[in-house]
Amino acid sequence: MTAAVSTTDPTRLRAHEMARALRAGQLSARELTEAHLGLIERQDRAMNAWSFVDREGAVEAATQADERFDGARRAGPEGLDALPPLLGVPVALKDLVLQRGRPATAGSRILQGFVSPYDAHITERLAAAGAVVLGRTNMDEFAMGSSTEFSAWGPTGNPWDLGRVPGGSSGGSAAAVAAFHAPLGIGTDTGGSIRQPAALTGTVGLKPTYGRVSRYGIVAFASSLDQIGPFGRDVRDAAMLLSVLAGRDERDSTSADIPVPDYAAELPQSDEEGAASLHGVRLGLPRQYFVAGMEPDVEARVREAVDVLGQCGAEIVEVDLPHTDYGLATYYIIAPAEASANLARYDGIRYGSAARDGDVLGDYLATRGGGFGTEVKRRIMLGTYALSAGYYDAYYLKAQKVRTLIKRDFDRAFESVDALVAPTSPTVAFPFGARLSDPVSMYLSDACTLPVNMAGLPGLSVPCGLSNGLPVGLQFIGAAWDERRLFRLGRAYEAITASADWRALEPADLPALDDPSTPSPAERSSAGRAALDSAAAAV
Repeated sequence: MTAAVSTTDPTRLRAHEMARALRAGQLSARELTEAHLGLIERQDRAMNAWSFVDREGAVEAATQADERFDGARRAGPEGLDALPPLLGVPVALKDLVLQRGRPATAGSRILQGFVSPYDAHITERLAAAGAVVLGRTNMDEFAMGSSTEFSAWGPTGNPWDLGRVPGGSSGGSAAAVAAFHAPLGIGTDTGGSIRQPAALTGTVGLKPTYGRVSRYGIVAFASSLDQIGPFGRDVRDAAMLLSVLAGRDERDSTSADIPVPDYAAELPQSDEEGAASLHGVRLGLPRQYFVAGMEPDVEARVREAVDVLGQCGAEIVEVDLPHTDYGLATYYIIAPAEASANLARYDGIRYGSAARDGDVLGDYLATRGGGFGTEVKRRIMLGTYALSAGYYDAYYLKAQKVRTLIKRDFDRAFESVDALVAPTSPTVAFPFGARLSDPVSMYLSDACTLPVNMAGLPGLSVPCGLSNGLPVGLQFIGAAWDERRLFRLGRAYEAITASADWRALEPADLPALDDPSTPSPAERSSAGRAALDSAAAAV
């Protein structure tokens, strides 16, 4: 049974509605922050979306926001208009974004106890915008995973079904937004780690063009693929957050000096205007994205969404991206190779936890052996092998050549279409433990998302209905730097489905979060794994 949306609780407001209420004086930032903190403190034991809740810092930021509102009101309407749009609005920060004086573990024991000495670029941007950072969200260790089961701090539950995963690696941020613990969240997307959890939790998630947002102060996984992006409960909220995050940063040579639009201000204001914006738009439907193993109901929801887009004025044409089939193999050579290089710095000498029981080499091996989890070790070994003498040309160099071919496929497609439309994930959220014993099946979770990272393009996931009570995601893919078009397409889809029954539903397991007898995700995960082991033994 799924509950109807409440309109009386301020945590149920969308971020742009919160911003409007704050400016109108209908709500204070302190009240809004306390409401979210209370919800987190009451419910997170059953969901485990947060690795660190910063009550003191959040309340201080909210108090400062209220002081700015008071001063602006005394200055008149012009004073309020000059305030940044996210002033006083709560945000969830993924636990690999550095924030001065706060822990940053990237979901790993090897960074347990590390406190950041400086702010990431996007942390500075959020502070300048007056956003209230509530804390840090759980994630797959070093962003390596598609389920948030590979966190040293235990798995995160999906509020639609607490016995299932929220996707990953940004599952904590996605679950926090879906459960109304925060209206906005920060994620990182290396192979789909914003879009896939957005699809599995019924939220909106955008992976921007590579270089649109500075990676300075972000714990690195694969430097040529990682990109920071927003989660929201609708397209307008995600657009608001990206406008704050994006822009050139001299400390990151990969960040682009390209003007950042006011994405939210450019969106259609009414549903009628949003629906009308589809007329004349040409959308490509890549045949390769309906992959083997896609759940029939997921494919049905996606095709229904594409049909609705066509009925409302968009022209749908089938396109061919022939090198998509090589994307998964290419990604799992390039990403582990870059991870192997990036994670070499975690040696027990410079920072983080360290073993101190033997000689230097023994301490080094003990630190890395005990500090890294199984998935991180697996990818380090894959990457080190691909970069080793005699294999670099055979694997890594060849993968980079195929990456160029994948990018070329997209370039050719955009010569004839305005954007692409495709599934985000081939499945809905799966049960805890269902894929832990089969890494390849876990990797296939990102089959529809990782080609976008390989090509450095933007991708937007929006909810497009339910399959057996669980969210399904629709993905829009654009040309480089064309986030504006993706937001307009996402807003148009929201407009033409505004009256759909599924849009009036909240995650089904929200009531269980308030029940003290609800098992934690770690308890559910252990029980699920035991059941799977028992079933396997009986075969």
